[in-house]
Amino acid sequence: MEIILSGGILILGICFVVERRRRMVLKKELCYITSKLDELIQQDTVERIKQSTLDKEMRAHICSINDLLDFNHKNLVKYNKARISMKKMLSNISHDLKTPLTVVLGYLELLEMKYKEDEMIHKTYQKVQEVLALINKFFDLAKLESGDKEIKLEKVDLSEICRMNILDYYNTLQANFFEVDISVPEEAIFILGNRSALNRILNNLISNALKYGEAGKYLGLYLKEDKHAVVIEVIDKGKGISEQYKEEVFERMYTLEDSRSKTYQGSGLGLTITKELVEALGGEIHLESVPYKRTVFSCKFNKFSC
Repeated sequence: MEIILSGGILILGICFVVERRRRMVLKKELCYITSKLDELIQQDTVERIKQSTLDKEMRAHICSINDLLDFNHKNLVKYNKARISMKKMLSNISHDLKTPLTVVLGYLELLEMKYKEDEMIHKTYQKVQEVLALINKFFDLAKLESGDKEIKLEKVDLSEICRMNILDYYNTLQANFFEVDISVPEEAIFILGNRSALNRILNNLISNALKYGEAGKYLGLYLKEDKHAVVIEVIDKGKGISEQYKEEVFERMYTLEDSRSKTYQGSGLGLTITKELVEALGGEIHLESVPYKRTVFSCKFNKFSC
């Protein structure tokens, strides 16, 4: 009886050890699958999870995961092709529309000069100007996103560019009784950038602060630096942007009408183009907003190193 009992205990002990070992192996395999899956998703490669396990259920799960990865990869390839085609199509359409509209604008300009008192001609001329400006924005954005617009990088003095851009708005700021707070170092601060792109970035951010921050009657322009980076801050004290819209503000066609002033409803492309230009220069753009206190768009660039 004792022999039978001892044998039973021994068998139970062996079963326990085997089961424990199996669980440890399965746990190790699950950790491998999890880490490998994260790696494959981040790298977006055609590599798949290897089936090194002898467990049938685990092998079935790995097969299902690999099938899902294949399906996801194929759809991602299709999506990227469609996205590139759409961007090129938008670029081509914008380009094709620019020429006839420019001709129409030229004729309207002549008519306006001849019939200066005709209000209908004047309004039509203004609307065609607005449409052409919008198409130009679409064209610029499409070229940026498709990679067709080459931005040459060179050594640029950011202090000078900040001063020049704020001076362009001096009369507008004065006429609208804005308090202006400027902190731009007198000495040159250099980054590896593009003068035209930086002018466009600052122009967009300053005009955005004027339009949507008008209630606060304040505009701030700060240029800061440390050993490695340079930061431009454009600040207003208007209605601001609520937390729920902060992630959407740089999206194409988002016009801020829900989060800020309904008086101004632009194309929704200005901040999208700004973000594309900042990133094309190797920088980052961020938004912080506390309504009626402080709304800050900050652009961070790498300092120029010889």
